[in-house]
Amino acid sequence: MSTRTSTAAHDKLKFVGRLRRALSPTGNAGDAIFRGLMFCAALLVLIVVGGMIIALALKSLPSIRQFGFSFLWSREWNPVKSEFGALPFIYGTVVSSLLALLISVPLSLGIAIFLVEQAPHYIARPITFLVELLAAIPSVVYGLWGIFVLAPFLRVHVEPPLAHWFGWAPLFQGPITGIGMLTGGIILAIMVTPIISSVVRDVLAAVPNSQREAALALGATKWETTRVVLINGAPGIAGAVMLGLGRALGETMAVTMVIGNRAEISASLFAPSYTIASAIANEFTEATQDLYLSALVELGLILFLVTFVVNGLARVLVWNVTRKSGAAA
Repeated sequence: MSTRTSTAAHDKLKFVGRLRRALSPTGNAGDAIFRGLMFCAALLVLIVVGGMIIALALKSLPSIRQFGFSFLWSREWNPVKSEFGALPFIYGTVVSSLLALLISVPLSLGIAIFLVEQAPHYIARPITFLVELLAAIPSVVYGLWGIFVLAPFLRVHVEPPLAHWFGWAPLFQGPITGIGMLTGGIILAIMVTPIISSVVRDVLAAVPNSQREAALALGATKWETTRVVLINGAPGIAGAVMLGLGRALGETMAVTMVIGNRAEISASLFAPSYTIASAIANEFTEATQDLYLSALVELGLILFLVTFVVNGLARVLVWNVTRKSGAAA
């Protein structure tokens, strides 16, 4: 009996020792506690994300059973007839975000390059502060500015010349109101520019000065030296664009106030549109039917999954750029 007890105690001590070594290779109890706490924190994030996905999926079940995959490509959104389709919202979200990046990325790169490579220190610091200050402005303030300043300016000074000179293209046809996809895209571009430019500035500043000195020593011009810096910082620049796209996809209030909020698909940038986040914010309080509420929750699930897909594509992009940069080096 005592032999069995001693054997069991010995096995228990061995198990505790293995567990302690797994938690803390150094054998320090404090390291083991710290390692366990950090593991629990990381696990908590996974639990929260998994719980969100499960909760959204469960609340979306009535809509999924009713419409199936046709919910993704159906254009009809009529709560009166209990007909719901997500395609107009997906289209509005994707197009407005891409339009924002098309405007913001060159502007952000120009700001970052000027601050790191061109501007004197006494000028770079206040401009950096002002650019970062733009990120702290609430989105509803951007929305109000868009309604009272940007939309009238576009309606009077920008959209009529675009319609006059490029009216042959579907992008610039239709009635001019100042409220629509173009206004929403510009608002998003203004909102994501501080994020992209700040990250790109940090990336360019982190490139070793030896790269610049080597290029200048070989007789490169200032622009050619800047190109070398951009190539070395390409993975970080791609990550900055990814962060800006994530902000653009999930933005709600500012876009809701200027995009027009009409569930339709139009090639014209002058036409009103709708994003997933705007639809959820506008119609959630009006969803008195279970199917209506389930359709809105399914929109939230789609936005969640679209964010995952975008981040996955961005990871592939960063990996490709990193691989090419490593091969060139």
